[in-house]
Amino acid sequence: MTEQAAATGATRILYIDDDVALSHLVRKHLQRRGYEVYCATDGLSGLTRMREGDIDAVALDHFLGGEIGLDILRCIVEEASHLPVIYVTGSSDTGVAVAALKMGADDYVIKNASADYIDLLAAALEQGLDRARYRRETAEAQEAIRRERDRAELLLAEVNHRVANSLGLVAALVRMQASVTKDKAAVDALQETQVRINAIGSVHRRLYTGMHVGQVDFYDYLSSLLGELENSMHDERRPHRVKLTAPSLSLPTDKVITIGLIISELVTNSFKYAFDDGQRGEIRVLVEQHAGDRIGVTVEDDGRGFERSEPIKGTGLGTKIMTAMASSLSSEIVYDSARGIGARATIEFSIT
Repeated sequence: MTEQAAATGATRILYIDDDVALSHLVRKHLQRRGYEVYCATDGLSGLTRMREGDIDAVALDHFLGGEIGLDILRCIVEEASHLPVIYVTGSSDTGVAVAALKMGADDYVIKNASADYIDLLAAALEQGLDRARYRRETAEAQEAIRRERDRAELLLAEVNHRVANSLGLVAALVRMQASVTKDKAAVDALQETQVRINAIGSVHRRLYTGMHVGQVDFYDYLSSLLGELENSMHDERRPHRVKLTAPSLSLPTDKVITIGLIISELVTNSFKYAFDDGQRGEIRVLVEQHAGDRIGVTVEDDGRGFERSEPIKGTGLGTKIMTAMASSLSSEIVYDSARGIGARATIEFSIT
């Protein structure tokens, strides 16, 4: 940058034209408008000056002696991203202007001997500079948004990591309490509480390790959740296995927590009540995508089944939790069961 340009903060224009007299006239008039103008009479000297830096816009003539401006334009747009270029042509063939615009020129001006030419060139340069400024500001704003988004995602991941760790600690404390409790009803209640805590904590672990904020891979989540359930409840009295059949899909976090709690309660009930002690059984969890944005979830077993008129086993808290969770999904759990043919519970809900 020249000392004058540095002092005035003038916009620097590179004018590439082999017409020396016209270049002198253009420089004179543009300098009156406050521009700092550099002239080049051929493509090589123009590109050399551009590569020195500090150029804000280029005006490029179509005919440069033995050269064609389109060849120079290609080099400019490849080397100087978003540098505004006004293509100058004396040709009446609009195909030249169209080719220049397709190649990356911001605008074009038809060169002639009238005084209007320089006014049109100045107006085109100003518009090109405005567009370049807009592109630059947009890019800067997008970069700022990206940085803030990355920062927010990092903070959110850290929050989910801490929440998952805290819930894991709470679940461990509940498990320890159950191990030193003598009352069987209290032990069962503590174990059920641990299962519910793990169901929520597993979601936060997925949010911590996942790539999408607010979304959880439902299959991955259920695989982990059901694996933990089976490991915690599988013993000599209940040697049951859990089988999952589900497509790969992402669901919003709140939906996953809600349906995860319902599935945990249903699978836990099958483990505890569906089979006789020591009888090996299979518990199946089936997830299906229905028409539109509907998801269907079924939990079934081949155990003894039950009659709806039978008294609720346990404290009944699990049933209340499932009813409340289903209501929050604007749905309800439908049971299909009869004595001796197993039990099936189905719920359908919307992803949105």
